[in-house]
Amino acid sequence: MEIFSKELKDTDVRVRFSFPTHCLEHLDFSGNNFVDLRVKDSCGELRVIRCLKRNGDYDKPVLSRGWLKFVADYGLRVGDKAVLLREEDHTLGSQFRIQAQRRIVLFGREDWGEVTRATNY
Repeated sequence: MEIFSKELKDTDVRVRFSFPTHCLEHLDFSGNNFVDLRVKDSCGELRVIRCLKRNGDYDKPVLSRGWLKFVADYGLRVGDKAVLLREEDHTLGSQFRIQAQRRIVLFGREDWGEVTRATNY
């Protein structure tokens, strides 16, 4: 199930990634203003990306710690897309997966293709 999909803006690739408030219903903050999301990327690497929400009336969530490493590893730039998915596993429970996508034009038709990791380990 897709939690969010967003085209990246300048702030998203340089500082932190903000996403829609309605997505908070899928995350368990347990009374805190942050949660460390354990997500798998398209290479199967487990990443920890911190999600913060503001206190008060406006809970706008952002991905902070760990996010910029993901951006660098995948060579993301303004106009690319980030997608966060939640998958149910009968054994492990809810699992998160993150994808990076880039706009491609194929045979005159525009679509999104998965971005492969730019840096190797």
